[in-house]
Amino acid sequence: MNKAMNRRTFLQYLGTGAAALAAASAGLGTLDGKANAATAADHMFGFKTNKVSGYFEPIGPSTEDKLILPAGFKYDVVAAYGDVINQKGDTFGYNNDFTVYFPIDGSNERGLLWVNHEYTSELWVTGEPKDGKFTPAQIEKLLYNQGGSVIEVYRDEDGVWKMDTKSKYARRVTGLTKGIQLTGPAAGSKAVNGAKTVQGTFANCSGGMTLWNTLLTCEENYETTAGDAGLDVTHYGWVVEVDPFDDKAPIKKHTALGRFNHENTAMGLSKDGRVVVYMGDDKKDAGVYKFVSKGKYDPAAGKANSKLLEDGTLYVANMKAGKWVAVTIEALKAVMEKEGWKPSKGTAEEWKKKYVSQADVVVNTHEVAMALGGTPTDRPEDIEISPFDNTFFVCHTNNDSHGNIHGHITRYMEKDNDLGAMEFDFEIFAAGGRQSGFSAPDNITFDSNGDLWTVTDMSSGSMNKGVFAAFGNNGVFVIPSSGPSKGEALQFASAPKDAELTGPWFTPDERTLFLAVQHPGENTEDAAKPTSMWPHRKGDDQPRPAVVAISGFKF
Repeated sequence: MNKAMNRRTFLQYLGTGAAALAAASAGLGTLDGKANAATAADHMFGFKTNKVSGYFEPIGPSTEDKLILPAGFKYDVVAAYGDVINQKGDTFGYNNDFTVYFPIDGSNERGLLWVNHEYTSELWVTGEPKDGKFTPAQIEKLLYNQGGSVIEVYRDEDGVWKMDTKSKYARRVTGLTKGIQLTGPAAGSKAVNGAKTVQGTFANCSGGMTLWNTLLTCEENYETTAGDAGLDVTHYGWVVEVDPFDDKAPIKKHTALGRFNHENTAMGLSKDGRVVVYMGDDKKDAGVYKFVSKGKYDPAAGKANSKLLEDGTLYVANMKAGKWVAVTIEALKAVMEKEGWKPSKGTAEEWKKKYVSQADVVVNTHEVAMALGGTPTDRPEDIEISPFDNTFFVCHTNNDSHGNIHGHITRYMEKDNDLGAMEFDFEIFAAGGRQSGFSAPDNITFDSNGDLWTVTDMSSGSMNKGVFAAFGNNGVFVIPSSGPSKGEALQFASAPKDAELTGPWFTPDERTLFLAVQHPGENTEDAAKPTSMWPHRKGDDQPRPAVVAISGFKF
């Protein structure tokens, strides 16, 4: 075991970040303010229950074609690409990412699992385009194998997690799904070519859970698929709401939350009861956003609270000023009217013709946000609200254009501990690199001890080469906030070859961690010579992205 690489201490050089988180989890209250259950990270069903405890013996970096876990832990492959998920014969999509578990009747051993499907593979799914264009049959495969899956999962008497293919809930939501509603300012507008309903969702990266028990799935790198399928690109790049328990409930794309390369959502409440949604735009030199609803959350209203996501204000972070900047047509018009103003692209007159309504603003969120003073950052991916206070954490995965090769995790503190505040401060909580033992933090989650779990996203073309060689394959790392390993990065998992680990999500009792294994064997050039064959199932002739259930947590 390479102790120098798998146990790294942050406290000596990161200021008060990890120390403050540790104090909060111990109940010492040194973080600014305290959260309530509504403003805790959405997936923290076990808030302050101290369910995950007894630290594992960390593993070291690996280059093996295996999903490696610490001693005493095991994983079950719950669903893999191509598996049949229901009696209708629907199949599990490709390149699974975000997962979210919804208990059935409060159970920790049977529930619905939503899984995103982000993109496909010409080698393993569609085949190569003919003369640069996909055939209709290929386009159908391209669109069907993206989107998301609702599957019913359960733990059997032997403690093995399985998929129930007889489930009445199991279904696919794909790039072929008809009648998805647009809500908010862009619905029916010229900016989306008059559309009120659109076809499908794809490029689904991460997401979040709402306070009313639905899910939000986020469309990230949608441009290529829209182009290949000949679809209107303005209909994609949105946050999409799905009710996993009701296949008759409308699927909605909430345009008030902006159109950009969405990674995920993190939902909480302002002090006055409005819904706040934090979001990252996963590309180089892109902003950190939040949406604040106009109306207030009403627990008694249940799923009718979805209307709150249709009307509110979208903001972008100006990190130099420590202020949230409204991304609105009114703000943009005020800027455009200033004497001598020049946009970064085009002319002032062209902008005045292009931007006449809020619909135009939300369809072109990034361009407007940067013009209004939003701070370009280093690929802001997953955002989570701390379960112990109203600070929120952002994974800035990396930006080689700025020399930020290994990325970092930033902690933001809202003024007066109010998620609805217009001012904030921030600090670097953890930095990727040799000193920490990980590179390219992507998704994060908290357990109820306040320990921060992060998965990494080194590109498959970079792993085990040059400055990335020391890290081995992508992995899962835990930064405990209390106990003898406080402030150290402990490696919990190592991915198979070429793969990325994504979508970590605990069951309410925190006895099970769901995790997606995405694009194993992605560097394969010849199907007869795959670089990975994970999950090494009998009869498989190709590597398969899959979702696993990890168990072995001690109580």
